[in-house]
Amino acid sequence: MLADDLRFLVESQPPLEWGRLGQHLPYEWIEYAVQATGSASVRRRRLPAQQVVWLVIALALYRHQSISEVVDELDLALPAPDASFVSKSAVAQARQRIGAAPLAWLFHESARNWVAQDQARYLFKGFSLFAMDGTTLRTADSAANRRHFGASAAAHGRIGSYPQLRAVTLTALATHLVRDAVFGPYDINEMIWARELIDRVPADSITVFDKGFLSAQLLCNLVSGGQNRHYIIPAKSNLRWEVVSGCDGDQIVRMRVSPQARAKCPDLPEFWQARAVLAVDAKGRQRTLLTSLTDRRRFRGADIVSCYERSWQIETSYHELKQSMLGMDLTLRSQTVEGVYQEFWGALIAYNLIRLEMAKAAIDAGHSPEEISFIRAFHTIQYEMTWAAVTRSYGKLPTLLKRLRERLKQLPNEKRPGRRCVRAVKSRPFRYTVRVLKRDLN
Repeated sequence: MLADDLRFLVESQPPLEWGRLGQHLPYEWIEYAVQATGSASVRRRRLPAQQVVWLVIALALYRHQSISEVVDELDLALPAPDASFVSKSAVAQARQRIGAAPLAWLFHESARNWVAQDQARYLFKGFSLFAMDGTTLRTADSAANRRHFGASAAAHGRIGSYPQLRAVTLTALATHLVRDAVFGPYDINEMIWARELIDRVPADSITVFDKGFLSAQLLCNLVSGGQNRHYIIPAKSNLRWEVVSGCDGDQIVRMRVSPQARAKCPDLPEFWQARAVLAVDAKGRQRTLLTSLTDRRRFRGADIVSCYERSWQIETSYHELKQSMLGMDLTLRSQTVEGVYQEFWGALIAYNLIRLEMAKAAIDAGHSPEEISFIRAFHTIQYEMTWAAVTRSYGKLPTLLKRLRERLKQLPNEKRPGRRCVRAVKSRPFRYTVRVLKRDLN
């Protein structure tokens, strides 16, 4: 009888909701994601669809542990009287059952809500600041992944060692939260993904682009397709324009839309206008920034330059996601195409969870989110979630999360006074020793 009572108490406990980090990811969202995408479990399983969603997110946080270890250490499987662990095949089948759709829905819903939470705190003259750029990530070298994603072309016609996916993201510069993302096969150009993402850029925003995204179709659609949506992008050296008004260093210019672009998009005008602002870096190098912010009184040239200089922060977010979370192992573990999509959506959710908790901790401490160390916050959250799974102290979870927030507040980035890291392209070292002849020395 005592054994039956104990078994009843264990089975009546709710599954560990480790993803309830600061209650940012409500269980209702998980429930709706699996219901809306038709992935809910019909019969009782040890790993129902809701728990598998937590598992996929956890795989990004515990990158160097096997899936079975993650399930066991985080206690994700529901208790059962006749089994003490979940087999590897059962875990793989559970992931296959839910697919990638619930994770995609959950990412878009959570990202939209999380970015909007503290948006008013980080506005720049009434606008939210975003950056859009692309990146690549290796996938497991399976036949299915290679057929679907493709690979880069190496020297002498050789194909890259690993298949790769290409992604384009829209990232909030203030908090590094990924607001939106699209990704797929490597051969699809970043401009194609960007056109899909442009339609989902929020209103009252300024988006900073790399010069590779300079396109009349892309930028005109950004401005005309929403309310108060603006851009800042560096001009290419071969771009030609006609000066409409203004003085040297700050002009309104007019550019012709190419016939090829108008053939693809007949709605484009024959000419499009932008404001051209001259920017000079610390080494005296000049570049021209094009922007749709034409109000010189509200947005000075220095404001435009300052916004563009913050665009490098999206590269920092890629480093945090790919190097810090994946531990320099840039290969996703999934062998199937659907598994790769599922895994990457889960990684984006996990990254946003860490970044959101860092933003909350920074607010409590009166700091900027950039002053909190990502890697130390990442390790702290790993430890706290493992501890919560071991103790299963549900009543103490609010205290646990409060303590986590306090620890994050004590983890500012320690930078030497006056240190300035300038981004520069480094020359690649020679793989072999260079042989110096005597006649070269004379």
